[in-house]
Amino acid sequence: MSFRVPYSLTLALGAAALVVAVTPVAMRLAWRLGAVAQPGARHVHREPVPRLGGLAIALAVLAVSWLCYLLPGPAHQLESRYLLGLTLASLPILALGVVDDARGVPPFAKLGVQACAAGVLAAFGYGVHTLTNPLGGVIATGWLNLPLTVLWVVVVTNAINLIDGLDGLASGVVLIAAMTLWWIGRMHQDFYVMFLAAPLAGATFGFLRWNFPPARVFMGDTGSQFLGLTLAAATLLENRKGTATITLLLPLVALGLPIADSVLAFARRLVRRTHVFHADSAHLHHRLLHLGLSPRGATFVLWGVSLALGVVAVLLEGVPRTVGWLTLGVLALALWIAFAALELMDRRGGPR
Repeated sequence: MSFRVPYSLTLALGAAALVVAVTPVAMRLAWRLGAVAQPGARHVHREPVPRLGGLAIALAVLAVSWLCYLLPGPAHQLESRYLLGLTLASLPILALGVVDDARGVPPFAKLGVQACAAGVLAAFGYGVHTLTNPLGGVIATGWLNLPLTVLWVVVVTNAINLIDGLDGLASGVVLIAAMTLWWIGRMHQDFYVMFLAAPLAGATFGFLRWNFPPARVFMGDTGSQFLGLTLAAATLLENRKGTATITLLLPLVALGLPIADSVLAFARRLVRRTHVFHADSAHLHHRLLHLGLSPRGATFVLWGVSLALGVVAVLLEGVPRTVGWLTLGVLALALWIAFAALELMDRRGGPR
């Protein structure tokens, strides 16, 4: 069994073509259901924009994956439980997203559904079965597997959801992360990761046809939560093999931007004693806008940061483990300094 580049490219192009074709249908459905983003203080668009583009993304990823699994070819030889688990876990996430985009959903209800989706993934073999030991070897998680799996899925899902604040931003970040995971899977000859990452990259690339700034449709919570769930699932697939160099370390670097933004957002709200789920205008993309960048310019800057982190994640695979952990610490410090500098400049009214 071999997943060659042309086969993965076929998966990606198939997902891209399907999402381009189906997105107009999702847009019409959004108008009919009232799932429309209105202009506001926290938004950069000036006209109402339909949400629910995430339905087209989810359909493209799952339909192409199942079609390739059922047809003769390399994917037909893979176990079906991982794809079935992702599909079943996606159903409550998509239902939650549609309701949230149309009417709104309380934060704790979102967390509950996300936790249930993570439980479904765990039941089908996904999980944090091992953790890399910085001193050498790996640590079996045992009974901690389930809570760690739930925590990881919730963190990644909400990270993508929170960074979805500019036209094309979340689509591009997930595209880069998916390509990074595909490459890491290729290095490890992990066909399951490649099989999941390829249509994910293709679907997000195709969605940019409609979502590139200025966007004609938003993915909404339907899309951002599905993308977060799928990215989390792909990283957990890599973890199932217990590869000491990969267990959440490289995915953590590849997803460094959205995870750092979400962690700092929660920390900021705790310090300010505001509700941790209360939306604000202090995310990284907001600060770049406050400093005078255009929405498109801010998107390009953050895409560049995500691409740089993806390259670092790939390069870390070939270095000793201690160097990897040291690099992770340096990157975390660099991101914190960058966030702090942006906040200081923002408070002073922009660059001098």
